[in-house]
Amino acid sequence: MKTTLDELQALVSVVDTGALSRAAEQLGMTVSAVSRTLARLEEKLQATLLRRTTRRLELTDEGEAFLARARQILASVDAAEEDMAMRRERPAGRLRVDAASPFMLHAVVPLVAGYRARYPEVVLELNSNDGLIDLLEHRTDVAIRIGRLKDSTLHARPIGSSRLRVLASPDYLERVGRPRTVADLRRHCLLGFTQPASLNEWPLADKDKLPLHIKPDVAASSGETLRKLALEGVGIACLADYMTHRDRAEGKLVPLFAARTLDVRQPINAVYYRNTALTARIASFVDYLAEQWNAGTGGCG
Repeated sequence: MKTTLDELQALVSVVDTGALSRAAEQLGMTVSAVSRTLARLEEKLQATLLRRTTRRLELTDEGEAFLARARQILASVDAAEEDMAMRRERPAGRLRVDAASPFMLHAVVPLVAGYRARYPEVVLELNSNDGLIDLLEHRTDVAIRIGRLKDSTLHARPIGSSRLRVLASPDYLERVGRPRTVADLRRHCLLGFTQPASLNEWPLADKDKLPLHIKPDVAASSGETLRKLALEGVGIACLADYMTHRDRAEGKLVPLFAARTLDVRQPINAVYYRNTALTARIASFVDYLAEQWNAGTGGCG
C-alpha cells in the first residue's frame, strides 16, 4: 500500500505541535485517529518514525529522514494547488484551438493580438482542418464549428452567426454580365463545395420557393479556395460574411440579388467534450471570441 497525504500530514503535524492531542486538534481528528494513522504509516514503511514516551515524542533517524521528504511532498502539493487556483483566476498554459481555414484566417487570426495582450500567459496553438476532427485524437481543447451541430457528446457555446451572400468580382461581371434573375445563373460559372451537399444551397428562392441548390461548375473543399476563385473572376460563389467583409468593403466582391437574398445565417459554436472541465484558458478564449464577434470587431460578424 502507498503512503497517503493524510499520513504525511499527520506526521508533520505531530512533530510541529509536539503532541498527539495538539496535532489532533489542528487536523480536526481524534487523538486515537491520529495515533492509528501514524501506526499505519510506520507499518507501511516498516520503520519506527517516532519514539513515544509519557512525556514527549522523539524522531528516530529514519523519522528525521522521512520527515524531510514528507515536508517536500506536502509543499509541492500546496504549490500545485496554488498554481491551479491562480490558473482559475488568471488563465495560463497551452490552449489548442481548431477551426476551418477560412474562419481561422478571417475571424480568429485578427483577434490573436488582442487576446494575447489580455491573457499573455496563455500559449496559443492554432490548427486548421476543413473537415470535422476528433478532439481527443487531435489533442484539441476547443474547436470552432460552423453550421448545425450533430455530435451530442460535445458541449457547445454559441459564438454568433454569419450571413450567407451570393458574390462575384467586378471583373467577372464586366466580362460575363450580371445575372438579373435566379434563372440567369444557369448561364454562369458557379463555384461550390465538393461536400457536404448542404453547403451548395444558396440563399435564393428557386421556382418552387425553396432554397436554390446549385450544381458547381468548379468545386472545392475549402471556402477559402472558393473565395480566391471568386476574386480571380472565375465565377459566382456563395460565401459567409466573416470571410468576405473586407472584400465587400473594398469592392473586390459584389453582392448579387441583394433584394432577393434570403436572410440565411450559419450558426457558429465553440465546442469541447462534456467531460472536459471548462478551464480558465478555454473560457477566456471563448468569451473573448464571443465578445469581439458581438462587437463586430476583428473581422467578425
